[in-house]
Amino acid sequence: MRIEIGAEFDGLLLRDLLRRELHVSVKLLARLKRDEEGILVNGERVTVRHILREGDVVEISDFPEEPPTHIEAVDLPVDIVYEDEYMLVANKPPFMPTHPSHDHHYDTLANALAYRYREVQSPYIFRPVSRLDRNTSGLVTIAKTKYASAQLNRVMHRGGFSKQYLAILEGVPDNAEGEINACLHRTEKSVILREVCSPDVPDAEPSVTRYRVLFSGGTHSVVLASPITGRTHQLRVHFASIGTPILGDDLYGRVSEMIPRHALHAAALNFSHPITDADMHLRSPLPEDMRMSISSLFGEDAASEILSLIENELL
Repeated sequence: MRIEIGAEFDGLLLRDLLRRELHVSVKLLARLKRDEEGILVNGERVTVRHILREGDVVEISDFPEEPPTHIEAVDLPVDIVYEDEYMLVANKPPFMPTHPSHDHHYDTLANALAYRYREVQSPYIFRPVSRLDRNTSGLVTIAKTKYASAQLNRVMHRGGFSKQYLAILEGVPDNAEGEINACLHRTEKSVILREVCSPDVPDAEPSVTRYRVLFSGGTHSVVLASPITGRTHQLRVHFASIGTPILGDDLYGRVSEMIPRHALHAAALNFSHPITDADMHLRSPLPEDMRMSISSLFGEDAASEILSLIENELL
């Protein structure tokens, strides 16, 4: 990582730049200090008490890396929406898990990326910053370095990621635009299932979803949903809790002959790049199964309008 010091940081201690401005943890800072090339100013090793001047160039290595967890490299198609030296955002298709699990060792996004980086002979450690359920399609953020992972997680936990999902619902919400504010927790009978609970329950997790209805008819609706918090199955449980489960959701609703999965797609991601400060506006096209379902329910014009909203970054 390379930083050119501007006038706003002239006279600042290097330590304060690292801790206060770049949010380097105490543990990582200690490890960087032990590395001969961990922290350089104008190509020279300095102490963290070094006083910075305008025009200085600070270089921070991403040392040290943790030993990689072995993930089998598998030649699977993977669509990269954005990539730089710090991060990438992939467009995950439906039916592909994000990472390996007990029943999925060779068909995940992690496997596909392991193969991709093996082909270009690049070191690979899978660091997902966000995850999607196996049957949810759309944008997944992955850090490429340990430092980038820490910075992206910091931005996410502070609410700096604005994520929008498209969902087809069974039924129509009472309000065309609204907020679902309902705590969630794991059910007693399953390690997978979540349910709405009272805030007084010991393991209750505050959960907030905002939504806007884009199209509606007598039996179904299409909504744009923004999870303000990022709980497991949050959108699926929240919409089921107001009587409008996501179409095809076999856990919180019912299977559908129209679509072989729950109709949920992570379509838009907006954030400020935590390292370059660039404004990021990333989009994922509507998958074909959801396009066909929307077209069947509301007509081809509705599907085309949603495609246009995504393409023109109007979500």
